[in-house]
Amino acid sequence: MSLAEQPNEIEEITGPRQKTPPVQMALYWLLALACLYTLYLAKTLLLPVIVAALFALLLSPLVGLLKRFHIPRTLSALLLLAAVGVPFTLLGMQLAEPAEKWVKRIPELSAQLTEELDEFSRKLSPNETPVVQPQVKREEGMRLFGWFRDDEPEPAPSPAPVSSKDSAVSDRVMQGGVELLVKVLGATPAVLAQFFTFLVLVLFMLIFGPTLYGTFIRVFPQIRDKQAATDLLEQVQYELSRYILTVSVINTLLGAITGLVLYLMGVEDALLWGVMVGLLNFAPYVGPVIGMAVLCLAGVVQYGPVLAALLPTLVYFGINLVEAQFVTPTVLGHNMRLHPLILMLWLILWGWMWGVVGVLIAVPLLVCLKLAAARLGVLPHWVKLIESPI
Repeated sequence: MSLAEQPNEIEEITGPRQKTPPVQMALYWLLALACLYTLYLAKTLLLPVIVAALFALLLSPLVGLLKRFHIPRTLSALLLLAAVGVPFTLLGMQLAEPAEKWVKRIPELSAQLTEELDEFSRKLSPNETPVVQPQVKREEGMRLFGWFRDDEPEPAPSPAPVSSKDSAVSDRVMQGGVELLVKVLGATPAVLAQFFTFLVLVLFMLIFGPTLYGTFIRVFPQIRDKQAATDLLEQVQYELSRYILTVSVINTLLGAITGLVLYLMGVEDALLWGVMVGLLNFAPYVGPVIGMAVLCLAGVVQYGPVLAALLPTLVYFGINLVEAQFVTPTVLGHNMRLHPLILMLWLILWGWMWGVVGVLIAVPLLVCLKLAAARLGVLPHWVKLIESPI
């Protein structure tokens, strides 16, 4: 169905649309700014809700499929959460030891980096000779012909003061490492609370979400054709869940292949790096760059400052290049691809608002908005703007 025909379908549900006056459009922009401000301030509250909604959207078709076999939604939701949670729990237990090892090595790495930076700073700084204050020669004539001259040895010249330029960078690096460790330890209780909130919300969305939506359709007065609205939601939900599931499978295979190749190469903690690159791949452009930087650091730690330290980064770059240029476009198709500039601005926006988690969920959210708007016929020109020109 083309974009020109889609407004007719939505008009059958909500009625004909009218042109928006300029004053009302200005109010819409103010409302958008207010929503942006709210998302930034209420990220602690909204973050588990949004992530739980995306996760429930992914599992909802499976719950509906089990419902056809007369399996209650409560039982099917618990089974699906257990089927997903048990492998992730086992994987987390396997990654706990290497992750803890790298966390403990942060001060050591900071110290090594400090020494390298100090050496680099000393090489760049000009050679400064210490200025020695001239010593006044002690004459016996100045001591009443030496009668009251003490026989204590001459004081040794004080060592030249250490330049503050050499220690400024190292002090900043050490302070940054300590601040990072304190932030991670301080955020642990909040992260655990958000995780349990996420689990409870997913469970309740899978069990009571369809009932709540059915009640909303029945009582909302602006929706005229109830069945058409239900069909539209089911189609949008199917497309969104298919996209999220497809991208999740692709990123899982990318992490598994990368981890396997690194393991065969003899790289330490290959499983940890495979999981890391799989998660980072949810953020296009930004995630692979961060992954290559981390693998470069891991290679330098294991092999030292030699060319062999770049091999893990080069291997990951080659695998990611094949995935990004051939596998993902072929599987998803042209309609699922996004404009690179719009995507980068979107990633920056969500990274500024919600940090690392915002970057990871930015692309699924943008695809959700694009598919929903295209299906409902809302803002067709903006939908065409988001699509990739390639």
